[in-house]
Amino acid sequence: MQLGMIGLGKMGGNMKLRLEQAGHQVVGYDRNPDASDVGSLAELVDSLETPRAVWVMVPAGEPTRSTVAELGGLLSEGDIVIDGGNSRFTDDEVNAKLLAESGIGYVDAGVSGGVWGIKEGYALMVGGAAADVERLMPIFNVLKPEGEFGFVHAGGVGAGHYAKMVHNGIEYAMMQSYAEGYELLEASEYVDNVPEVFKSWRSGTVIRSWLLDLLDRALDEDPELAKIKGYVEDSGEGRWTVEEAIRLRVAAPAITESLFARFVSRQDDSPAMKAVAALRNQFGGHAVKPE
Repeated sequence: MQLGMIGLGKMGGNMKLRLEQAGHQVVGYDRNPDASDVGSLAELVDSLETPRAVWVMVPAGEPTRSTVAELGGLLSEGDIVIDGGNSRFTDDEVNAKLLAESGIGYVDAGVSGGVWGIKEGYALMVGGAAADVERLMPIFNVLKPEGEFGFVHAGGVGAGHYAKMVHNGIEYAMMQSYAEGYELLEASEYVDNVPEVFKSWRSGTVIRSWLLDLLDRALDEDPELAKIKGYVEDSGEGRWTVEEAIRLRVAAPAITESLFARFVSRQDDSPAMKAVAALRNQFGGHAVKPE
């Protein structure tokens, strides 16, 4: 199958390579001319045979919205645009409506797999019309991991990015749980070899996972994580998950707390903790540490 790929960074570039290794023809466009096969989006569209399929793999938000809008003026009736970035699900309805005015299909694809996807495959959560998804299955079947799992047509437009949003919210909570366990083990006077404890959990335990494998890998490289500052950003999807939990009145305390923990990580000296220390001193005479 022939595919246009816009955005050839860590994910897009590896996805292009995985597809090409399986025999698909992928024409790539990137703002970096050294990585790009063509010089513009117009050249990309002109190089593809109709009906075309174009995968957008650029940063979420305005970069994706503007790319989709530009494609809407270049593509033809019967073509399909796939947004594989981390777009907010509410953007999908807007993008799909815009493209539908020109008879262009729209599929949203939540993609998980990171830098390992080229070898292990990418978990795909897809939203869109059944006919559009079916037409793209030769692409999806190559990108997904081998075996029974790793792909879902989650529903109509927006469902793919919604599923990926919840996936990332769960990921936040899982990572925070491993991190808290790590700190507890490090603080204990009983445990002498924290990295080996995590390594032992990789087989036979109910908490084994790929995230655990990756934490073990990180501890192999830096057993005390001394080279890493405890500062953690959030990509946005954790926030959106919490917002949806509030909107739908669904209790999601673990995911919510894991998001707030990331906010705390960005404070060298938390004003909230200053207030807690001051209160403890006032009501109980507990000692405070001066600056």
